Amino acid sequence: MNATIAKRFTFDAAHRLDRLPPDHKCHRMHGHTYEVEIILHGPVDEKGFVVDYAVIELAWQPIFDTIDHRILNDILGLDVPTTENLLRWMFDKIALDKRPAVATLKTALAKIRIYESSTTWCEMSSKEWSRG
Repeated sequence: MNATIAKRFTFDAAHRLDRLPPDHKCHRMHGHTYEVEIILHGPVDEKGFVVDYAVIELAWQPIFDTIDHRILNDILGLDVPTTENLLRWMFDKIALDKRPAVATLKTALAKIRIYESSTTWCEMSSKEWSRG
């Protein structure tokens, strides 16, 4: 039996989108309370889990520690901090995580969705990320 699970997190950060025209409102420094959903899909194991929610939290914590209450433009790899690029960056961080517990999450990671506001979101699947 397979199942899809997800865990939602929030973080606050500021950014500016320097590649937009100077008169565009997002060219100016501004902030968001982002919501992130990490979505996993796979077989249910003998314990009854796809992946323990605690493992999702474990994978999220270093990402959160790097981006919460920060200026995203100042973070290595996020000099163009659109939600699309933020998704790629998050997948990269999870892929580079060498902790054994996170390895189980990597095989089930289906997609990540980021809400920049209550009306705007972007998502990327593992397959889309791996195709670059």
